[in-house]
Amino acid sequence: MSRVAVVGAGTMGNGIAHVFAQHGWDVMLVDVEPEALERALKTIATNIERLVKKGAGSREQGAATLARITPSAKLDAAKDAEIVVEAASENPKTKFEIFAALCRLLPPQTILASNTSSISITEIAKHTDRPSKVVGMHFMNPVPLMPLVEIVKGKQTSSDTVARTVEIAKQLGKTAVEVNDAPGFVSNRVLMPMINEAILCVQEGIATAEAVDQVMTLGMKHPLGPLALADLIGLDVCLAILEVMVEGFADPKYRPPGCSRRWWRRGGWEENRAWVLCLS
Repeated sequence: MSRVAVVGAGTMGNGIAHVFAQHGWDVMLVDVEPEALERALKTIATNIERLVKKGAGSREQGAATLARITPSAKLDAAKDAEIVVEAASENPKTKFEIFAALCRLLPPQTILASNTSSISITEIAKHTDRPSKVVGMHFMNPVPLMPLVEIVKGKQTSSDTVARTVEIAKQLGKTAVEVNDAPGFVSNRVLMPMINEAILCVQEGIATAEAVDQVMTLGMKHPLGPLALADLIGLDVCLAILEVMVEGFADPKYRPPGCSRRWWRRGGWEENRAWVLCLS
């Protein structure tokens, strides 16, 4: 049986663990917080039940999926994995430390993938002893439903590593799209400026949040408006991505709108509609 370790049991980590287990992989789900692991398993169980009710599999299959996931609060649990997918918070220091620690535990042939949505794969690889084995595996939220995985090739990522990662994504029923390493890759390089402009439309009084989202869903056939999508992603995550892009490109067009950063870090759009009217 193929074996994967997923490091980080948050929204993306539990979704990634769910999809791997659903497709027959033995999954080690690692997080330093036992409460996060407990929440993750409950979330996966709830999502499986929803899929069963929609006719996507049986309860027996769902139980088998859950049985393939083993939670652990220790990184040592990753030691026998063919591939590790890091899904920790979007913080460079945290990711660098995780990858350095993984290298001390794992044999040199293990693929080290990051679900980062913006941080340079090339920079992450510098903190390892196997830059040719470091690759981006950027899943979309919600992971069980979204078909795309952005496969990000760092400057030293080998073609064999990319090929195997693409193969794994396809085994999970995903569409793998290969891109080269750059701040925000393709997905967020295109998406985040749109979210910025949507926020500015509200901040400048051009339209309400609801109106902005309606224009994009009804006029542009987007399934979700940019402000609702920002809420789904998390305003704190959007801010972290934009900060990486501002630094990476040295271009002010990626700078978050001129509102107090404390609002980015408090709740979501529904709880903080006033934040876009706030001056920095």
